[in-house]
Amino acid sequence: MQHDQARLALDAATRAARYLDPDHPVDGDDGTARAGAPPAFPSAEALAGLDQLPAELADEPVDPAAVLALLDTHGSPATARTNGGRYFGFVNGGTDPAGLGAAVLAAAWDQNAALPVMSPVAGHLDAVAARWITELLGLEGAEAAFCAGASVANLTAVCAARDALLERAGWSVADDGLVGAPPLHLVATAEVHVSVLKALRVAGLGTAGIVSVPTDGCGRLIATELPPLGPRSLVLTQAGNVNTGHSDPFEPIIAAAREAGAWVHVDGAFGLWAAAAPERRHLVAGVEGADSWATDGHKWLNTPYDCGIALCARSDDLRRSMATDAAYLAHDGARAAMHLGVQMSQRARGVETWAVLASRGRRGIADLVETTCRRATDLAERLDAAGVEILAPVVLNQALAHLDDDATTDAVLAAVQADGTIWAGGTTWQGRRAIRLSVSDGATTEADIAVAADTIVRSWRRVRNERRHA
Repeated sequence: MQHDQARLALDAATRAARYLDPDHPVDGDDGTARAGAPPAFPSAEALAGLDQLPAELADEPVDPAAVLALLDTHGSPATARTNGGRYFGFVNGGTDPAGLGAAVLAAAWDQNAALPVMSPVAGHLDAVAARWITELLGLEGAEAAFCAGASVANLTAVCAARDALLERAGWSVADDGLVGAPPLHLVATAEVHVSVLKALRVAGLGTAGIVSVPTDGCGRLIATELPPLGPRSLVLTQAGNVNTGHSDPFEPIIAAAREAGAWVHVDGAFGLWAAAAPERRHLVAGVEGADSWATDGHKWLNTPYDCGIALCARSDDLRRSMATDAAYLAHDGARAAMHLGVQMSQRARGVETWAVLASRGRRGIADLVETTCRRATDLAERLDAAGVEILAPVVLNQALAHLDDDATTDAVLAAVQADGTIWAGGTTWQGRRAIRLSVSDGATTEADIAVAADTIVRSWRRVRNERRHA
């Protein structure tokens, strides 16, 4: 059995290496082999190949090697190439080489990171990686916990905030639930991300009572528009607007919250990492004064999926909501991942994160953030020079492009996506349609940016020409 596993692992590694090799020939739309960078999004032919993957469960066992070959043959061509330097959609980071290697090794280890006794190496690296993250983000002393993504991190932090605020009001959610609990006062930026709204729903707080605070032209909360706050106020802010990359002004928001005894949470799925780059740190000034934060490793840090991080300024607040007990569980007082998040059994996310951080170091992480920011600025400047309207100043890794009018913008976006050379998504920003460009992959080069700009401008000219001759 172990021999078969080792053989299959080597086969998988070989196939993975071939997939990642940019010079490996790939099938073109005409069925012939071609060399060069693979498309950022699969062709119609590649997508049709998915029909070759069995959709009905077999009655009898199938050779695992045959299953792997089938998966590679028809699955690999149908992937979105998020780690190829030319994928600019959804703030999907690529995969750092050290993180990829660690993921392969960790998969073979097959460790459950719930308790240190279940996996000493996972427990050790989880604790070290969590501490490194707090140091990089300027949140020393905070408790960090790995989870499935920023959505779960937001949920974790919202639950911690809910329980802490109600505890101060003399109500125990753990003992008494939420029925009859004193109401919380929810305050959120008008640009609050949908994952935070989902967290409020799942946490039983709902969204109907949210007081929405207006934002400026870049999507930043206007601090002077904050409503009166109190000791049961939960203020939901943002580091890195999902469209523009701009962050809320944390210093005046947190000062007002401190005076009122309110809780401030920061949704910083990608934008919080600006704190790790000295040249961008001013964009999130004062963020360290919040009570909780949520961020992703699988976005800007370029760890493999799924890797989110929930952080609380006070460890007791996190443990109040997440710790659990049972007779069969260890009680040695060691840091245990299952007491810091929603999950009990969980994969060893800290291993991959530790590998990325250990490989890059402080300067490497800062360079990752700074370089991708420069790439985004370069892309916006190239498009601007070609006459494309950029809807907000580029400060991090996000750029918004508007072409002539909403209909043209959507038509160009469709053309870019159909072309497949790059991939970007669409959005609506302050009533106008836009192409949303997220530079989150550390593998993106200046050449990739030039290709991206050329693809968008070329598609724009084609759309204009088609309309003139329609």
